[in-house]
Amino acid sequence: MKKLFLSTMVLFIAVIASAQSEKYIAAMKKNLSVIDSSFKNPPDLLTLSNSFERIGAAEKTQWLPYYYAAFCQVNYGFTIHDKDKIDGFADRAAVLIAKADSLSPNNSEISCIKSMIASCHMMVNPQQRWQEYGPASSSNIEAAMQQDPANPRPYYLKGQGLVYTPEQFGGGCKTAKPVLETAMDKYGSFKPASDINPNWGKPQVENLLKGCQ
Repeated sequence: MKKLFLSTMVLFIAVIASAQSEKYIAAMKKNLSVIDSSFKNPPDLLTLSNSFERIGAAEKTQWLPYYYAAFCQVNYGFTIHDKDKIDGFADRAAVLIAKADSLSPNNSEISCIKSMIASCHMMVNPQQRWQEYGPASSSNIEAAMQQDPANPRPYYLKGQGLVYTPEQFGGGCKTAKPVLETAMDKYGSFKPASDINPNWGKPQVENLLKGCQ
């Protein structure tokens, strides 16, 4: 009887865990399905960020909700014209990605977001902030490459940065093109770990390469 009771309890716990997992995945997929359209109306990115953060708070052990919450915050920061407000969103993204980092250290995808956050801060005043945030952005890209050599996104971010860096400072399309081509090669073979893991950037690389023809 005791063994039957224990077996029943194990089965019950497994069913509950499975239901919670399915609920989590469904919530994540719902949010991910509208990320692309949210870029057309940037304030929607903040709404989406809050939604991802709520999922993270409910799940407690999952890094992806906080990752996407930070992704939405930093991308909103890139859309702001009022430079006095950019730092606030970059700082918020930093708090969120730190939570993801605590749950999944040495993660290539997380390092990519850290690089984006540094670039967002630098965008406020590139000439004055380059010495502080330029190396931070670059070092996180290099870390992302080492943490997962198959990940195309650090190559995308590096190539994008080179496209918008003046030639006299080592940038321009001639320098960026081989990096972007490497990103495209990696996108061709990259397979995300699940349907909700990061898989963004390929269309942007294609557009950057078109602009460099």
